[in-house]
Amino acid sequence: MVSLDSTLIVLPAYNEEASVGDVVREIHEKLGAVACLVIDDGSADDTTRVAREAGATVVTLPLNLGVGGAMRVGFRFALEHGFSNVVQVDSDGQHNPESVPDLVAGLESADIVIGARFAGSGDYEVRGPRKWAMKVLSAILSKICGTRLTDTTSGFKATGPRALALFAKNYPAEYLGDTIEALVIAARADCVIAQIPVSMRPRAGGTPSHNPVKAALYLGRAFMALLVALMRPSVSVHTPEATRPAGTTA
Repeated sequence: MVSLDSTLIVLPAYNEEASVGDVVREIHEKLGAVACLVIDDGSADDTTRVAREAGATVVTLPLNLGVGGAMRVGFRFALEHGFSNVVQVDSDGQHNPESVPDLVAGLESADIVIGARFAGSGDYEVRGPRKWAMKVLSAILSKICGTRLTDTTSGFKATGPRALALFAKNYPAEYLGDTIEALVIAARADCVIAQIPVSMRPRAGGTPSHNPVKAALYLGRAFMALLVALMRPSVSVHTPEATRPAGTTA
């Protein structure tokens, strides 16, 4: 059984002083003494101080690299410090830590487990062009990944040993690369990808990444990210058989 003792919770954070402290405290309240790492992605506010006071280990980046760049730092930190698994959690309070054990449990049979907003749990909804972009992306990526996916842009996900080794070296830093391109990279490396339903909550602070005015721009960037992912050469990862999910083969 996959244990939280070998799992690192990674929170990429950019100007999230209003929420990151409460998120870290809630993680510890609901999950106990789980390891929690905040990547301060070049914030101009007190994100680092607030996260440390809440009990998190903090890596402070001198420049804003984006979620992909911050998560690559988190994956490398996990490998260097002996963790087998990583769970990415947003620092704005939208992700409920109560779902983390279910995500980690899914690593028994998968290399990546996505917390899906549109898989039957909760009432999270998007509308307009962004909704249709997500549907089309999910259909395409479901075919590439060989499984039905309904939320390919979710940032709430668990990564097991094989995908962790892969992402520590190859995690994309471009816009939406941390979701769309990362799934293509993982699928081409024969990683097993799955999803479980999760409920999302409203942001506890900060500024939303998207709004209706930016929906068309999101649409174009999303499909550009997919095109770039499909054009890039495949990468592979060699991991001992013992670390592969149960029921899978090399």
